[in-house]
Amino acid sequence: SARAPSGGNLQPWRIYVINGSTMPRFLEFLHNRTPQTEPAYAIYPPSLKEPYRTSRFKLAEDMYALLKIPRDDKPARLAHLTRNFRFFDAPAAFFCFIDRIMGPPQWSDLGMFLQSFMLLAQEAGLDTCPQEAWANRADCVREFVDAPEELMLFCGMAIGHANPGAPVNQLVAEREPLDHWATFVG
Repeated sequence: SARAPSGGNLQPWRIYVINGSTMPRFLEFLHNRTPQTEPAYAIYPPSLKEPYRTSRFKLAEDMYALLKIPRDDKPARLAHLTRNFRFFDAPAAFFCFIDRIMGPPQWSDLGMFLQSFMLLAQEAGLDTCPQEAWANRADCVREFVDAPEELMLFCGMAIGHANPGAPVNQLVAEREPLDHWATFVG
């Protein structure tokens, strides 16, 4: 994945790996910290317009339906959300940081790096789960991994073997048809 394209060869990703005996120490560390009040960045635009808003909410509704968690059961929804912060029980993970001076082009480089990693992991028989939710615990992560202040946490990535019997792993996000997002000019 380190061979992923990056404009000007900046390679803006900075990766901190958690595995082995470090994983339980990290989870204990996290458990004893108060969550921050603001995420490191806005994971979604504050005023998400259509059709993006409907797409996002449909995915959530589909996921909670598979989990048999009713819409009005906020404690159960929150309990599922907090599983992010245990990497869904994966034995290994990493955190992807980027220098705060970087802009949208370098953030797209992160996406190419992460996608490349996910495909290579799958080829090696491993499953992954990218987790932007970690932006909500960026301060704790930074402290544990001792990342410099000039780096911003973009996401975590759980690495392990998915449980094929878990209802959430049956979720298939709908995709827009080709004519919705591609225009052939000519």
